[in-house]
Amino acid sequence: MGRNQVALRAVKAFHTLAWFSIEACMVYLLYAGFRGKTDRRAATAAAVVAGETLIFVGNGFHCPLTPLARRLGDPTGSVTDIYLPRWFAHNLPAIHVPLLVLAIVLHRRNFRKQHRKS
Repeated sequence: MGRNQVALRAVKAFHTLAWFSIEACMVYLLYAGFRGKTDRRAATAAAVVAGETLIFVGNGFHCPLTPLARRLGDPTGSVTDIYLPRWFAHNLPAIHVPLLVLAIVLHRRNFRKQHRKS
């Protein structure tokens, strides 16, 4: 296996670990939202998810690792193709947007409830 192939696998592995971390934050946001816990942990998770979303949007709705994957030899520049099912990787934005909206609605509700009690 050549140097570029090893580097490409490392980039894809890094992307997968980052993706799992971000999705763990997303899961926590949904969990906390349903449980009525809008707190510092939820704010931290929201900051991670918001940061990832802003990076994705700011990069023209493409992962910023895509050009690096292309330079390392992946013809499509895909950073998800060996560690996530193809249909899932292809539909991530369509899956993620409704979850983001749901998390925002839940935490907005919780925030309003907390401020009414004060």
